[in-house]
Amino acid sequence: MVEYNPFTVAQAEVDRAADLLELEPAMRELLRWPLRELQVRLPVHMDDGSVQVFEGFRIQHNDARGPTKGGIRYHPAETIDTVRALAMWMTWKCAVVDIPLGGAKGGVICNPKEMSEAELERLSRAYIGQVGRIIGPDRDIAAPDVYTTPQIMAWMMDEYCRLSGNSDFGAITGKPLGIGGSLGRNDATARGGWYTVREAAQELDIDLGGATIAVQGYGNAGSYTAILGQQLFGCRIIAVSDSSGGIINEAGLNAEAVLQHKARTGSVAGFPAADSIDNGELLALDVDVLWPAALENVITADNAAQIKAKIVAEAANGPTTPEADPILYENDIHVIPDFLCNAGGVTVSYFEMVQNASRDQWSEEYVHQRLDKKMTEAYHTVGDVANHHGVDMRTAAYLVAVQRVAEAVALRGWV
Repeated sequence: MVEYNPFTVAQAEVDRAADLLELEPAMRELLRWPLRELQVRLPVHMDDGSVQVFEGFRIQHNDARGPTKGGIRYHPAETIDTVRALAMWMTWKCAVVDIPLGGAKGGVICNPKEMSEAELERLSRAYIGQVGRIIGPDRDIAAPDVYTTPQIMAWMMDEYCRLSGNSDFGAITGKPLGIGGSLGRNDATARGGWYTVREAAQELDIDLGGATIAVQGYGNAGSYTAILGQQLFGCRIIAVSDSSGGIINEAGLNAEAVLQHKARTGSVAGFPAADSIDNGELLALDVDVLWPAALENVITADNAAQIKAKIVAEAANGPTTPEADPILYENDIHVIPDFLCNAGGVTVSYFEMVQNASRDQWSEEYVHQRLDKKMTEAYHTVGDVANHHGVDMRTAAYLVAVQRVAEAVALRGWV
């Protein structure tokens, strides 16, 4: 099986958009690489009295349109190239939904499942102690991502405020409500994705009431995707999976009950009244909407021809490789690309920043209304470009996003 470097994939996607936009060489080179990278070593006192040194990163891809913004991952398989790719994708994500931010990403190589709460707090504070010099509400705003939580964001925000001497709550988003978090943030990624799926289903004449859904990855985004699919549209969730296994029931799964089972056991596997299924089988199910909601590179040239879903809604970052895209397009599978589909999270994080800056608190209904407007407008902007140029939705999304960033770079006189 081919091993894909996510940063090489991200650069190839930019190259294609640059070719279509006929960008000059200097502009192309600037957009292919992060503007700034920081690698750090984090000594952390563990509960057993030992000291463990962790490796971390903070990468700022482009801030031509505004301060950079991006999550922080805690993952044992984290790499600098993964963080580079995610930072770049965040730039395009902010641009495609037209919010005044650039892209960044952070990560620490660790296994949070094997760490105590006290160890996670010490690691989180150590990370801010190192990267705090390059972040801030007007520089680079951090947020949660894989295996980081609102509580971890609270520790990071507190450490940043301690170091700055100010109540800079807006330096970190995804915080608990009691310290400046936003209503509607927990399910924002999934909810924003569903707004785009709703628009796509109308175009394709798919009735979401009773539509069949498969979700690969049952973490935050994936579980909320399943739950909201049932609550908002009455969809039938027939299969879900996580890193430990998958389950299927053609009659439908109770998404909330599956989440409770995972909370008790650590996995969706073994859920009563369901059969087991592996991730490869789940991806190939004949469903109305397939949600890849785990990690990168799960739909490749090797399995793209097996995809039967009418809509592939990419809740994860980079789940489809460049070689797989033309296969899906030729097979009339409507792909809603990652940095459009999952932009609801960063959009509500932006709303959180706005609320922190104005010392305001919006109602959940107002957050949902504004998110719906942003996601719907972005979906149709990309769709119009796809129809005009006769290209797939991912290419169209890149054309929209890269053009907006390139315009900002030019207007600022960088190139």
